[in-house]
Amino acid sequence: MGGGEEEETRVGGGHVPVLLAEVLTAAKVLPGQRWIDGTFGRGGHSRALLEWGALVLGLDRDSEAEKTARALEARWPENFKWKQRNFKELKTCSHEHGWDKVNGVLLDLGVSSPQLETAERGFSFRTEGLLDMRMDRRSGPTAADLVNELPEGELSKLFYEHGGEREARRVARALAARRQRAPFRTTTDLASVVAETLPHRRAGGIHPATKVFQALRIAVNGEQEALVAALPQAIEIMQPGGVLAVISFHSGEDRVVKQFMRERSAQWLDTPRHPNTLPNPMCHLRETKRYLPSEEEIEKNPRARSARLRVAVRNEEILS
Repeated sequence: MGGGEEEETRVGGGHVPVLLAEVLTAAKVLPGQRWIDGTFGRGGHSRALLEWGALVLGLDRDSEAEKTARALEARWPENFKWKQRNFKELKTCSHEHGWDKVNGVLLDLGVSSPQLETAERGFSFRTEGLLDMRMDRRSGPTAADLVNELPEGELSKLFYEHGGEREARRVARALAARRQRAPFRTTTDLASVVAETLPHRRAGGIHPATKVFQALRIAVNGEQEALVAALPQAIEIMQPGGVLAVISFHSGEDRVVKQFMRERSAQWLDTPRHPNTLPNPMCHLRETKRYLPSEEEIEKNPRARSARLRVAVRNEEILS
C-alpha cells in the first residue's frame, strides 16, 4: 500500500520522477512520435520524452505546473504544448491538439514533491497548512469539507476503500466525535487526532495518518474516477504498437490498471456458456509488464517504495 507522500526525487536541482529509466526503456521512444503526458506535474517525464525527440502534449489540472510547462514550451516550441486539463479528458485534449492518434500515453498517479512541500496545499501531514488537497484549486470540495461534513459511515468507507485503512471505522468515529466540538481546519490538527486514535502505529512504519490523508486526496480529486475514464480513451487514441504506461502508488489504483490491462489483453472470452471459444473483441493490448523500483532508487527516494509501473502495447483492431 502506498503512502500519501510519494512521487519524485531531486537530482541536480530538477525533478526526476520515480521509475523514469523503466518508463523510457519500456516506451521505446523514437524521434517524431506523439506522446501525451497526462500528469505533467513538474515536467520530468515530458522533459525526458522531448530529449528523446518525441512530440509531447502535457496535461495537468494543477495550475502550479504552468511555470515549468511554459519553460518547456519556450525550449521546445515546436514539440511541446501544455493544457491545464484533467487527464479524464484525454481524448478531447488529443483531438483539440490535432492528434487523432498517438504513439504513447503516460499517466503518473503520484503526488509531486513540490505539492507536498507547499504547506498551503494541504497534502502533507508533516507541515501545517489548510486542509485543502485540491489539485485544481478553482473549484470543488476540500479535504476539510469532507472531514467535517460527510456522515461517519461515509468517512469510514472512504478511508477503507481509498486508503486501505483497516481501522477506518475507529478513525471515522474519532473524527466525528471531535468535529462536534470544533471543525477540522489544518493538516496537523487532523493528523494529530488520527495519531491519538491509533497510538500503536507510532512504534514504526508509516505515520498513522498516511492512509487517511491518501484517501482524502484521492476522494477530493476524484482520482480513481478519472483513471477509470481515461484508460479506455487511451486505447481509442493509440496507434497500433503504441505504448500505455501507468505508474501508481496506491494498491486500489494499481488494481484498476491491472484489471483493465488483463481484460484488454485476454485473447479469448471465458464464460460458463462459452469457455474459451469466443475471441475477445476488446483484445486491444499485448506485452503487458510490471516494473518495480530498484533498491537503489528506493534508497535514494523512500517515496518510491510503493510505486508500480504497468506497461502494455496496443494491438491491431480485432473484429468480432
